[in-house]
Amino acid sequence: MSSLQLGGARTIDEVIEQMDEIIAWSISEKSRLGYFAALYRKVTVKVREGIFTGDFENGPRMERLDVVFANRYLEALGAYLNGRPTSKSWEVAFEQAGRKQPIIMQHLLLGMNAHINLDLGIAAAQVCPGAEIKSLYGDFMRINNILSSLVDEVEAEVSELSPWIGLLDRIDPRVADAVVNFSMQKARDAAWEFAQHLAPLTEVEQVAAIQWKDEEIALLARIVARPPSLLFRLGLRVIAWRESSDVRKNIEVLNRALPGSVTMEQKSAAV
Repeated sequence: MSSLQLGGARTIDEVIEQMDEIIAWSISEKSRLGYFAALYRKVTVKVREGIFTGDFENGPRMERLDVVFANRYLEALGAYLNGRPTSKSWEVAFEQAGRKQPIIMQHLLLGMNAHINLDLGIAAAQVCPGAEIKSLYGDFMRINNILSSLVDEVEAEVSELSPWIGLLDRIDPRVADAVVNFSMQKARDAAWEFAQHLAPLTEVEQVAAIQWKDEEIALLARIVARPPSLLFRLGLRVIAWRESSDVRKNIEVLNRALPGSVTMEQKSAAV
C-alpha cells in the first residue's frame, strides 16, 4: 500500500503539489509511473501560467476544469497504488509501469490515452453540464496552444533519453500511425465530442456512456502497449536497447523546469 495521499485537490497549486509528491515517490521507488506524472506536471504548470496571465476567457472556470480533470488522474493512481479498482483505461496504463518492455514514449502515450481520451470529456461535462458545455469551447481549444508550445521540448527530452525513437516511422509507418495516432489535436477534438455527448445526459445515462467509452479506450491502450505488428514490436525492442534504463534519471529529465516558467514563489510575489 502506498503512503501517497492522492486526490481531493481544490486548487491548481494543490494539484501541482500532489504531482510533485508522485514524482518524488517515483524517483525514490524507481517507478515508471513518474514518466507521465512529469509530463502532466509540465502541462499543468503551463495552464496555471495561462490562467495567471489572463489567456483564458474565464480563468476561474478553467482552474475548476483543470482541478476536476487532474483529480481523475490523481484518484485513479491513488486507487491503483492501494489495490482498489479504477477505470480499465488507467489500469492498462498503470500496469505497464511495472514492465521493462514499453519504451518511454509508450508510457507517455498510455497516460495521455487514458487521461485525454476518457477523463477530459468527463471533466468538461461535469464542470459545464447541459447547454453550458457550449460556452467552454473557446477555452477548451486554447489548451491546444499550450500543448503545442510543449511539443518541441518534450520531443527533445524523449530523444535525449531514447536516441533511436525516430525509427518508429521507418519500421512500419501504418502501425506507427495507429500507435501514435494520437496527435494532441485529434485527441482533444475527440474529447470535446465526448464532452458534448455526455453533457446533456442524465447521471444514469452518463455512467453507461462512460463505461462504453472506457472499454474503447482500454482497447486502444492495449494496442499502444503491445502493437499487433511483430515487425513493429521488434523495432520497439531495438529502440529500447538504446534507450536509457535509468528510471530515476529519465524522470528527472522529463521533469526539467520549462524555460521561462513562472514559479509558485514568483506568482505569489506578483499577486
